Amino acid sequence: MIQVTKPFLPPRNQYEYLLEGIWQRNILTNNGPLVVELERKLREYLGVPHLLYVTNGTIALQLAIKALGLRGHIITTPFSYVATTSSIVWEGCTPVFVDIDPETFTIDPNQIERIVDSRTTAILATHCFGNACDIEAIQTVATKYDLKVIYDGAHCFGTRYKGKSLFGFGDVSTASFHSTKLFHSIEGGAVVTCNTEILQRIAYMRNFGHDGPEKFNGVGINGKNSEFHAAMGLCNLNHIAEIMIRRRNQSLVYDELLGNLNVQHIRIQNGCEFNYAYYPIVFPNVEAALKAKAALERNEIYPRRYFYPSLSSLSYVGRHSTPISDSIASRILCLPLFHDLTSEEQHLIADILLRTQNA
Repeated sequence: MIQVTKPFLPPRNQYEYLLEGIWQRNILTNNGPLVVELERKLREYLGVPHLLYVTNGTIALQLAIKALGLRGHIITTPFSYVATTSSIVWEGCTPVFVDIDPETFTIDPNQIERIVDSRTTAILATHCFGNACDIEAIQTVATKYDLKVIYDGAHCFGTRYKGKSLFGFGDVSTASFHSTKLFHSIEGGAVVTCNTEILQRIAYMRNFGHDGPEKFNGVGINGKNSEFHAAMGLCNLNHIAEIMIRRRNQSLVYDELLGNLNVQHIRIQNGCEFNYAYYPIVFPNVEAALKAKAALERNEIYPRRYFYPSLSSLSYVGRHSTPISDSIASRILCLPLFHDLTSEEQHLIADILLRTQNA
């Protein structure tokens, strides 16, 4: 069986070494030393000034919305994982969808300005599949109308834009370190900001609002993460260069093998140093996509329809016209891509896809 992804696990002895320290200290959570170390090393690796390690990427989005004091309408993308939209709704705001660019799969900034109104407070955009949004165009609109910008960076660990980590843009950027991600800590996420006031606000919020054992600074939630998760993150961070090189090489193998397959590939944004976290292909029609998916599954190979359905079709959001997102969501497959995927397995996947196309 070949799944669409498989978590990278470091050598077991490396993780067990850090577990020994946890047992000796008997500190399991509440901003323990491994959490502090992971935050420091992530800041250094990403080149960002402030980063807070939290429970997961969804909590990171919710904390970002809450810390920025957002209300009313948030303009967002219909082509992302459901947490991007559900976090907006969960925080009592209304998602307003703007269609995506048909080539980069990220939010189309040319359509944002026409739907800004008095109720609009922010833009929440996803660097889809690790591909950078049109950052300058989004910021131009945000500055003109005094809007906050949140970037959902769940897919973009290791991606850089014009020499800078993608997490360095916007008022707040969020990360997911879920086990399916290129870099993971089993479960986890992060909030990144250059604004020290926002940082302090989120630091209180992720720990119930605690400002000392007997004082509270505003309302908060339990958004902390544990020493066990931080230990996995520290181990995996030591292997991230190897992981990214391997992922890039696997993507290049797919490029070569699938050169004659009638599919569309994502166009990487100019200035973006891509992380190759996913390998999406878009078929010419729904029938071809589902036919390919069925053929792979008959051989116990399981791609995923990332991201189907288009989020603008969710039952708990208003109706919006997003024909490009709807179309791409119905025709896309993400092929298996993970650290120990072999060249032989990639050849098998490519052979099935090419045979199915020609059948």
